[in-house]
Amino acid sequence: MQPTISRSVEVAADPGVVWSMVTDLPRMGEYSPENAGGRWVAPATGPAPGARFRGVNRNGTKEWHTRVRVVACQPPTRFTFDVRTPFGVRVSRWSYEIVPTPAGCRLTEHWYRVGNWFIRRVMGPRVTGRADRPGFNTLSIDHTLAAVKERAERRLTGA
Repeated sequence: MQPTISRSVEVAADPGVVWSMVTDLPRMGEYSPENAGGRWVAPATGPAPGARFRGVNRNGTKEWHTRVRVVACQPPTRFTFDVRTPFGVRVSRWSYEIVPTPAGCRLTEHWYRVGNWFIRRVMGPRVTGRADRPGFNTLSIDHTLAAVKERAERRLTGA
């Protein structure tokens, strides 16, 4: 499956630091303009293949919840999860790829649009308030990557 959107950023930080940030789903709201965090579903307490997570997203006054299942967890290089509606309909897949570089690492975020036309054209816009999901996600990914980069590099300098 080819990603719908892929964006990358060079991060002057250890790949393990970046890994710990993008796999800490409860804190993802610190980086994302739409995600507000959530919680791991017992018995999961962190990222692992098959781990489940309940996510919360916001757009202004709109709030919606998601069901997430980790489908790939290969520290410190790949983290992938599927997102479903509370009713179990798959709507997307997100993946983070971390490649070591001489200066730190390259972080790539991939978004895969899945789901049927009804979710894409009717329910998605009604629930989220976003008619152009690919357009918004391009901006959202750029925002998230910039925030992770800034935070990871600040950790490095101790600022």
